[in-house]
Order: sequence, then C-alpha cells, then structure tokens
Amino acid sequence: MDDPTISSSNQRNQSASSSSASSTPRLNLPSRMADSSLNLENLPSRTMHINRMINSNYSRTPSRTIYSDRFIPSRSGSNFALFDISNSPTSAEGKEDGSGTYNSLLRAALFGPDTPDKKDSFGLPVNRNIFRYKTETKRSLHSLSPFGLDESVPGITHSPVKAPRKVPRSPYKVLDAPALQDDFYLNLVDWSSSNVLAVGLGNCVYLWNACSSKVTKLCDLGIDDSVCSVGWAQRGTHLAVGTSNGKVQIWDTSRCRRVRTLEGHRLRVGALAWSSSVLSSGSRDKSILQRDIRAQDDFVSKLSGHKSEVCGLKWSYDNRELASGGNDNKLFVWNQHSTQPVLKYCEHTAAVKAIAWSPHLHGLLASGGGTADRCIRFWNTTTNTHLSCMDTGSQVCNLVWSKNVNELVSTHGYSQNQIIVWRYPTMSKLATLTGHTYRVLYLAISPDGQTIVTGAGDETLRFWNVFPSPKSQNTDSEIGASSFGRTTIR
Repeated sequence: MDDPTISSSNQRNQSASSSSASSTPRLNLPSRMADSSLNLENLPSRTMHINRMINSNYSRTPSRTIYSDRFIPSRSGSNFALFDISNSPTSAEGKEDGSGTYNSLLRAALFGPDTPDKKDSFGLPVNRNIFRYKTETKRSLHSLSPFGLDESVPGITHSPVKAPRKVPRSPYKVLDAPALQDDFYLNLVDWSSSNVLAVGLGNCVYLWNACSSKVTKLCDLGIDDSVCSVGWAQRGTHLAVGTSNGKVQIWDTSRCRRVRTLEGHRLRVGALAWSSSVLSSGSRDKSILQRDIRAQDDFVSKLSGHKSEVCGLKWSYDNRELASGGNDNKLFVWNQHSTQPVLKYCEHTAAVKAIAWSPHLHGLLASGGGTADRCIRFWNTTTNTHLSCMDTGSQVCNLVWSKNVNELVSTHGYSQNQIIVWRYPTMSKLATLTGHTYRVLYLAISPDGQTIVTGAGDETLRFWNVFPSPKSQNTDSEIGASSFGRTTIR
C-alpha cells in the first residue's frame, strides 16, 4: 500500500518546509518565483525572469465590461496599498533603491506593467474592493477622453458652453411717422410677404418698400374718415384697410387702385386677418364678419360672441382656426364653419389684443392682456388646456413668434414701454429693448423672420434685428444692411 512516489514527494515537502522555517520571512509567491533568484544580489537575472513572465503571460485588460463565471480579481479594481507595494523605485535621498526596484518589478509581474497607483486611469481615487466580478465602466462624459479630467494636457481643448445669442439693443433704423395714433385698440402697421410695410397715419395709408426705402402714398380717406387697421393678403399684393366708418377697402398696391369696398359693420373696424381669399374683420360693434373676396356678397357669415370691441384677430398657420380677442377680456377660438366660438378662454383680466399662433407647434396659441392683466398666457387648442402664464409687469400690446427659432417677442405699454424677446418654453428673457417714449402699440415682422418694426404714440417706427436667420444665427438681415439713420415715412 505504500507508494514510493508519494513517499519521495512527502520527503521533498518536509525538506522545503524545514528550510523555509529556518530562513527569514518571505512573501507568499508562486512556486516558480520562490527560489534563490529573488535575492537582492541577483537583480539582473531576476529582472530577466520577470520580464519573461510579463511577455509570456500578461495581456492588457480590454476596455469593455468583462463578465466571468469564476471569481477572478479585476486589476483596475484592486487596492494595491493592502499589498504594501510602493510605486516609486527611488528613495527619499534620490538614490536607486533595490527594494523599490524589486517591488516595482513584482507589481508588474502580478498585476501588469500599467497598473495604477492610488488613482486609476480616469484620475479617480481607488477606494474599491480588491476583488470584483467585472470592471466598472460607468464614467462621466469627461472620462471618455483618454486624458480624463486633466485640463493641463497640451493640445486638448474642451468645448466651451455656448453663449446666449446677442440681440442688438438699438434699432438699426428709425422712421418718423406723424399722426400715428396712440390707440390701444387699433392695428395700424403690417409687413407684406413682398417686403413692403403698410402704415396708417391719420386718414392716409403709406407704403414703405424695405428694399429700396421708397415711400408711396396709397390712399387718403378724407377728413370725415380715418384709418383704423391695415392687413396684407398672404400673396402680398392686396391690402385691406379698415376705417372708422365701419367699411373695409381692398386695394391693389401694385397699381395703387381700390378694387372693392365692403360694408357690414356699424362701427370702426380695428382688426383684420386674412386666410387665403377669406378676410375676417373685427369691429367695435362686437361682431366678426367673414368675407370671401371672390363672392359678390359683402360677407358670408357673422361671428357673435364678444360682449365688447374686437381688437385682436389671427388665423392659425394651417388656416383652420381663428383666434379673436376683445375688450371683454375674452379669448375665443373659431373654426372655419362655426358662427359660435368652439373654445372660450376667460382667464385674462383685461382687454386681449395681443394674439399669436406658434409656427412650430400645431395648436399652440399665445395671448396677452392689457394694463390690469399684464400676463402672457399659452394655450393648447388641440387639447383645450391652459399651458402656462407669465406676468410681464406691464400692459401687453402685441405678440409675434419667430418662424426661424422657437422664440417670440412682445411689446408693452404702461408702465415700461419695452420690447422683450423671449425663449419658449422656458420664457427666459433674451433681451429687453427700450427706446420708445410712448406705449409700443404696433408690431410687425419682416418676411425673412429676422427683423421687427415697432410703432408707438411717440410717432416713430423703429426697426430691430432680433431673430436669427434660418441658416445662420450670425447672418445680418438683408433688410437693414444698407439702411441706417432716421428718415420720415411721408
């Protein structure tokens, strides 16, 4: 039963144990390293031996997450301080330390030549467990860089935070507009798709060509009448003029000729809005008339609902919904065929003149209230919900959305007479523009969507570059590029 192989093996083990006990304490190393070659007197031969181990057995740990079915220690997750292995082969006196060299070589043999000390390759402190089933891979965005968080590495630049867009604080052009009325309920300025500005001054309408700066007198209503509203058709050649006598005139501006006069209102017409060939007019008589200029009748339907003067009208961009605001503090939404409002919003506490549909989101409607209200409210007409409210601190006279970016501009009256550019939906202020000395009652936007014109009771029209172009936010508007200074519109 005695096995001579086992006996000789036991004798060898006992001999090794006795010799180990008689020597000084040593690290618990693999058998192939536990020999006399680890003495400090034999550093060259020991170095070659360890190098052979590194070249034959070591392979770099891949960067992706490694899963294992066995309990294998992860090098990047190990705490080497527990092994009492120093990282520096140099002593405090600056001389080469044999023990330090030995420890460095030993660490490289056990854990790889690129083993970090105290900090990992991402610059994070090592306070993790010695053993892990897998390597941590969750890192911050900065850790995706091979240089980690070290900003001192030459040639590496971090992208700065994008600065807010700068809006010029001064108008690039000012036009004198004598007899521009200081009346909150009128709408006397509109900008056509052919880049022509129409302005109602007293009993006359003037056209200002933004490309050539040429001024043309379109019409004179006489001393017994006055202009209360102007509105361009979508094609930009026909202009509707609402008068204080309750009539609406249609003018062909290319020939400076009146083509039609429409009746139906008993009092002044202060609001106009086009939808293709349909013209909507709102009056102090509390009614809204729908007019098809192709038909012989003066109007095809009458919309009733407001209890006071209608001072705001806007068709949605898809021409399916008409929003109306009145001096009764109500905001109504109508469809193409209704004679009663399909949606009623009664949250405003003052007259609703400022109305604007978003060109970016279907059914998003903005409205602004007068002096007692001072709020801009947002509505979703698709779901019939009130989205948000912003107290501006002063009377809201006009609203218009940018078609290039998701921003809008509001003009104000009492008490600050300012113009504010807002970013939606955060409603953070991009710019506050001042310059008018009276309420900023009139507002229109250029066809390229970059420039706005504002009018006030101080009898001036001011042109501002407030929105970026759809291609580049640094491109200046072509409209104001060559027209600086102050002139008169008549």
